[in-house]
Amino acid sequence: MRIAVLSDIHGNLPALEAVLADIERRGCDLALNLGDIVSGPLWPRQTLERLLPLGLPTIAGNHERQLLGDPAGLAASDAHARQALEPAQLDWIRALPPRLRIGEVLLCHGTPDSDLDYLLDELAPPGIRAADAATVAARLHHPDAAGARVVLCGHSHTPRLLRLDDGRLVLNPGSVGLPAFSTARPLPHSVGTGTAEARYAVLERHAAGWDAELLAVPYPFEAAAARAADLGRPDWAHALRHGRMP
Repeated sequence: MRIAVLSDIHGNLPALEAVLADIERRGCDLALNLGDIVSGPLWPRQTLERLLPLGLPTIAGNHERQLLGDPAGLAASDAHARQALEPAQLDWIRALPPRLRIGEVLLCHGTPDSDLDYLLDELAPPGIRAADAATVAARLHHPDAAGARVVLCGHSHTPRLLRLDDGRLVLNPGSVGLPAFSTARPLPHSVGTGTAEARYAVLERHAAGWDAELLAVPYPFEAAAARAADLGRPDWAHALRHGRMP
């Protein structure tokens, strides 16, 4: 059983196309989507037009929740996505669950408790660092995580893989569509992989248990960077080109 794990596409259609082609090449049996699908100054409507026919098991990220809020109070990335989406696409987003359990695998966007908290990372302004195993295990004390042998998360856009002492595998595949970002919540900090590639992971079930591989996929990132610049987001353009914030 080989499962592709995608997260944080952020409307980056060229990156998504490259990842989907790589998934097909590797012969994965299933693909999972961990949220933050369309928010940003790129191609939100077109991204959902590509994804919805695939029928991937999908959860909501914080940006799915946020873009459904009061239109007058939306941040720029959420506002761009909201105005670009069709009513049926917005209805699909409204129906997404915050968590999903598929057998031994739990999908969450941040932690099982929050779509805004990091699971595998700690704040270390001006950036983040890997959280230790004890901290991660404590963050998994949630009813939906009981019995799960694999926990999948996104949100930090930072690829990480951690095997806990009890054998559970915790995986963040990184971001398909946005390799760097800055935020003021809960404290000002920036995140970046340092490269422009699209990121995802392949989770594999063997007789002895679960294992995973973190993957980086080249794609024509200049098209996405130019799109962001044309729509007045030089911060996104820089992040897409360089994998770090200005």
